[in-house]
Amino acid sequence: MAPSIPETQWAQVFAKTGGPVEYKEIPVGKPGPDEVLVNVKFSGVCHTDLHALQGDWPLDTKLPLVGGHEGAGTVVARGSLVTNIEIGDNVGIKWLNGSCLNCAFCQQADEPLCAEASLSGYTIDGTFQQYAVAQAAHVARLHKDIPLDKVAPVLCAGITVYKGLKESGVRPGQSVAITGAGGGLGTLAIQYAKAMGFVPIAIDTGAEKKKLCEELGVSAFVDFATTKDLVKDVKAATEDGLGPHACLLVAVSEKPFQQAADYVRSRGTVVAIGLPAKAYLSAPVFPVVTKMICIRGSYVGNRRDTAEALEFFRRGLINCPIQVVGMSELTGVYDKMRAGTIAGRYVVDVNE
Repeated sequence: MAPSIPETQWAQVFAKTGGPVEYKEIPVGKPGPDEVLVNVKFSGVCHTDLHALQGDWPLDTKLPLVGGHEGAGTVVARGSLVTNIEIGDNVGIKWLNGSCLNCAFCQQADEPLCAEASLSGYTIDGTFQQYAVAQAAHVARLHKDIPLDKVAPVLCAGITVYKGLKESGVRPGQSVAITGAGGGLGTLAIQYAKAMGFVPIAIDTGAEKKKLCEELGVSAFVDFATTKDLVKDVKAATEDGLGPHACLLVAVSEKPFQQAADYVRSRGTVVAIGLPAKAYLSAPVFPVVTKMICIRGSYVGNRRDTAEALEFFRRGLINCPIQVVGMSELTGVYDKMRAGTIAGRYVVDVNE
């Protein structure tokens, strides 16, 4: 028997860039022929959601907009062309909500680079609502034994850092420095790095984040706010003192993007993942050339990356430190983000 679907639902909506964000009732969407309607149970809160609200990026958002792109829930309706997803299946709605599936990028498993890509909580309404629509081909398939609250952050943060680690070219036994290690992406990057056989070095600040990173198993923690020589300390944290084999930049401020080339080892890779507002990534040409450093960007993962990242989670190798609050408290989470006081990840219960 098909589940009962209401005509209206509760959502967090902003009508103009900068807000305010309003908790209000809106109509429930209807899936198109190749889409599914998901009864969202939990949604992670990502710094991207705050960027969308504040208009930080050179990419226009839909307005009015329902934010959110880490939604975990249950399929309650499907379009006429959807045959491989059943009503009642648990799925995740990701940042990449849909793509054309036909262009050169989609054909080579680079769907996030599709020129027609739709982005949850940015170019289309996202997961800070009780019912959300997504292209069936791009929803993440979730095993029934996966807890929906805990998996929510993996749907963006986890997949993103996993993809970045793959792009880094690091091999088991080699080291990777993670800037912003105590935040939502960073705490997951530490765990994926360990699960993949890498040696993670944390770069962040504060006693709470230091404790969290050490509990997750980093080989060293470098406090960027108290160190007298960041470059020296990061290099010293590696086994041979030559610096990490790669650096994952998941911080939300610009300065770490200017420092990484100074401490990554020769033939190392700097992977830019975080997207600080109006930031630039720069490095002195001489050491980049003479140390043969690779600097590259890494966006979100494709469908294969998604399945792999979720399998690490399902096997118990990834445990995202989360704090769950009601969706009605979303603006308070944004305030904590602006203050930089969040350790780990916030998840909202969409029904509260």
